[in-house]
Parts: sequence; structure tokens; C-alpha cells
Amino acid sequence: MALSNLAARTLFAVVAIPILIAIVVVGDLALALLLAVAAGLAAWEYYRIAAAAREAPMAIVGTVLAALMPLAVHAYRAGYFNPPVIGLGAVIVLIIFALSIWARGVEGRPIGATATTIFGVLYSGGMLSFAYALRYHNYAVGAAAGTTLLLYPLVLTWTSDTAAYAVGRAIGRHKLIPSVSPGKTVEGAVGALVVCILVSWLYARFVLPRFAMLGVAPSWAVIVGVVVSVAVQLGDLAESLIKREAGVKDSSHLIPGHGGVLDRLDGMLFALPVAYLLFTFPHVLIPALR
Repeated sequence: MALSNLAARTLFAVVAIPILIAIVVVGDLALALLLAVAAGLAAWEYYRIAAAAREAPMAIVGTVLAALMPLAVHAYRAGYFNPPVIGLGAVIVLIIFALSIWARGVEGRPIGATATTIFGVLYSGGMLSFAYALRYHNYAVGAAAGTTLLLYPLVLTWTSDTAAYAVGRAIGRHKLIPSVSPGKTVEGAVGALVVCILVSWLYARFVLPRFAMLGVAPSWAVIVGVVVSVAVQLGDLAESLIKREAGVKDSSHLIPGHGGVLDRLDGMLFALPVAYLLFTFPHVLIPALR
């Protein structure tokens, strides 16, 4: 069974990663549609978990709005409409709150339903929209540069996940937070941090200058590795937390060998906005590197 699961995971990765990279390179509507599908599926899985935890989200409304967020960001960039970007989140909150009047009413636990639904939209569609923002970041001029910048946190996410699993299986002895995620170890978390720092430095040293024409200080690359690895691990623990409350093992079984979409994206949902913040405001967050 373990071999079959590993084979399924490997086959999925071999097929999915080249397709993902190709879509990132193409960008524009293709990337927005991919993010919309991923956001909609992740939101649906989140609402499934919330329902198992005896919450009552407005799942259909939330799933649709989550899928629309990356498309709205694309439309804003393409010039189809021109509202302030920050207004998108505010409008979504107001729509869901207003719909709760008819969809839930006084007896339908409107506070919990509204809060759970809004969080699901922002957690999935909102966080994934930062992938589109990184692809078309002001620092990235051209498809190669935008692809390289977006792949930076994606590579670090995959690195952190893989290193945590490998090191934890090899030498893990001390449980990290067993009440939340029994399989995670302190050794795995430290190993992920160390390997992520190394990969971040290598990426910043050899990949960013060549393909994105961006030069960064080694100390900045180390900080990115640390912050993104911590974000990825917190994202993983956060999803484990809500699954433990709901009493479910996987968010779904949509991906062979991997569980659900949310199981694959949990760390990335934390890593993408953190990476965007680091790339956009390094002079604010890291004044020593100015």
C-alpha cells in the first residue's frame, strides 16, 4: 500500500509540475483560470471540513466567490474594470453578510455562517491571488522574470515540505505539536528550515539574476528562506488544526496519493502572501539591507 501511494504521488507530480510551470509561463487568463479552479476546490474542501466541525457555512456562495477572486485580480490588471484592489475583499465581506439575511436568518446561526464563509473565501481565493500578483510584480519585467519570481516561493514550499518529511522520517524523535499533527517532529521542522535557507540562497544567487535580472543580498535570501519555511510549516499546522477539530484525515480524495487540494496547498496559502510582502517591501521589513 505504501509503495502504491508513493507511486501515485510521484506520477501525479511528474504530470502536474510541467503543466503548472507551462501555465505560469503563459500567465494571463490561463494562470487566472488555474488559480480560480484551485481556489474553488480549496474553498469547497474547507467548507466540507467546517461542516464536519458542525459549522454552517454558505458553501456554494463561498466557493463561487473564492473562484472569482483570482479572475477579478486578472480583470483588474487587464483593465476590464478599475476598482481599488483592496475593495475586492471588502465587497466580498458585504455580499456574504447581506446574503446571510435570507440564506440563514435569525435561527440559522448567521454569525458563525458569515464568519466561516468569509474566512473560506479569503483563505483560498484571497491567498492564491497573490500568485497572480507575484507573476506580474513590478520587479518582474517579462514572462521569464515573472515566472522566476513566482516560482521562488513555490520552490521553497516544495523544498520545505519535502525536507520536513524526509528529515522527520530519518531522524525525527521529538514531536513538534502532537495534539495538532502527531507525525511532525522538531527535527523535521529544523531540517526543513535549514534546507530551505540553502535552496533560497542558491535560487537568489544563480536563478534570479539569470532569468529575472534581479540581484539580492545573500542575507536577504537567507531571511526569505527562514520566513517562507516558517510560513509553510505554520500553514500545514493550521490546516491540520481544523481537520483535527472536524475529525477528518484528508480534506478530500481528489488528488491520487495526496489527499485533497487543500492538503497540497496549505503551506502555499501562507507562503504566497508572505513572499509577496517580502518582495514588495524589503526596505520596510529589512532596513539593514537598504
